[in-house]
Amino acid sequence: MHPTGSTSSPSTALPGVRRATFLRQLHQWHWISSALCLMAMLLFAVTGFTLNHASQIEAKPAVTRQKATLPPALRSQIEEFAAGHADANVPLPAPLADWAEQTFSVQVRGVRAEWSEEDAYVALPRPGGDAWVRIGVDGNAEFEATDRGWISWLNDMHKGRNAGPVWGWFIDIFAIACVVFCVTGFLILKYHAANRPSTWPVIGLGIVLPIVLALLFVH
Repeated sequence: MHPTGSTSSPSTALPGVRRATFLRQLHQWHWISSALCLMAMLLFAVTGFTLNHASQIEAKPAVTRQKATLPPALRSQIEEFAAGHADANVPLPAPLADWAEQTFSVQVRGVRAEWSEEDAYVALPRPGGDAWVRIGVDGNAEFEATDRGWISWLNDMHKGRNAGPVWGWFIDIFAIACVVFCVTGFLILKYHAANRPSTWPVIGLGIVLPIVLALLFVH
């Protein structure tokens, strides 16, 4: 027989000790994920605002242009290489890459170039700006860099645009940490909902509101 006043069984209710242990684990994962997300979430929140108001935030790009002339030995090399690699996408030969890096202070070694019979064009996109190097078979070389400012840089970092694979991995890990943060927060709310009557209405509003706004105002 069950003790007087007992209405639950192990199969229908989580024992108090197990419930407390589970809640401690939830709180631990919640604060760990929030600590990992703190700086990145602030960054992504701020850049979400700047991206949403990109048309109202003025940017004055700063453009840098440089010109140079290839040494005769490298000119003959690019003529030969261009003739054999027209319409190809391969990096500059090592001597040409070294010369371009020393002349224009850019990193082009290993970067694919667009080759034609007239020139080699190396695109160097980057967060918050753009750059390119063009080396012609006639020996004339050009470099141009555009800097759109730190807000544009932050916006591109938000999107992972031209930020490289390591930053892409960081965004993936941050996204997973955010999922852990949200799921553990939801479960903690669920366990405390009995003492907080407004819990489920507020959660429901948070779920329904963006759906309604999207259906009614996003075309």
